[in-house]
Amino acid sequence: MDWAYLFTGFDGRISRTTFWIGVAALLVAEILAHILAEQMQGDRLGAIVDLAFAYPEFALCLKRAHDRNLPLWLLIAFFAASALLDLLTVLEMTGTDDQPSLLSIGIALPFTILGLVLLVELGFRRGTIGPNQYGPDPLGPTASPPRT
Repeated sequence: MDWAYLFTGFDGRISRTTFWIGVAALLVAEILAHILAEQMQGDRLGAIVDLAFAYPEFALCLKRAHDRNLPLWLLIAFFAASALLDLLTVLEMTGTDDQPSLLSIGIALPFTILGLVLLVELGFRRGTIGPNQYGPDPLGPTASPPRT
């Protein structure tokens, strides 16, 4: 598996299996980074860690969205809402755990719903069968070398 391509490339398609392997790897790395961030500085540094992981998460999800032939605006809306919530946290504008700000609630609620929709679409539904505009089917037959 080409990890650099998986977390940095924006072209091509990946299967559900590759997607879940990438999600698991990013999840472990992000949890460890969050634990360190929380111990060092709290929520603000944790939000910065979230922003740092946005790029590889977007690259992974984009390739899976290509496989599903989903519109790009869905991912942009999700990642923009995530970045906005992180920015509000860094600027200390999200309120407290007991009394969150209305702005953060207004962003978090649709963000959560869209996140669940994307989880189903990217993680559980079969990709487009056969080639599409983003490349060959990752589950399609591989070309065998010609016999002599």
